[in-house]
Amino acid sequence: MVTAAPAARSGGIIQDIAAGRRYVDPDIAASALTGDGYPLTDRELEVLRAARAGASIAEIAVEVHLAPGTVRNRLSTAMSKLGAPMRHAAAHRAWEQGWI
Repeated sequence: MVTAAPAARSGGIIQDIAAGRRYVDPDIAASALTGDGYPLTDRELEVLRAARAGASIAEIAVEVHLAPGTVRNRLSTAMSKLGAPMRHAAAHRAWEQGWI
């Protein structure tokens, strides 16, 4: 949620998020739709999607048919691109952006 959201709407947004629903700011969505897309490759998105579900490196490797070392490399690259310190944070950021 952006800090510029109207105060009257903030309570509803917080309730929606707490209930597991997504909130996408209209201005951010418009910007994303008119921008250059997302900075991640399809494979990076695939491993982040699995990481968001809480899978281990070994489980992700089996799920996406890659070697564990390749999964680590893809996650590391995605984390770097998104400025995230951990794979779960990178997955969350990608989810917040609506990419996964």
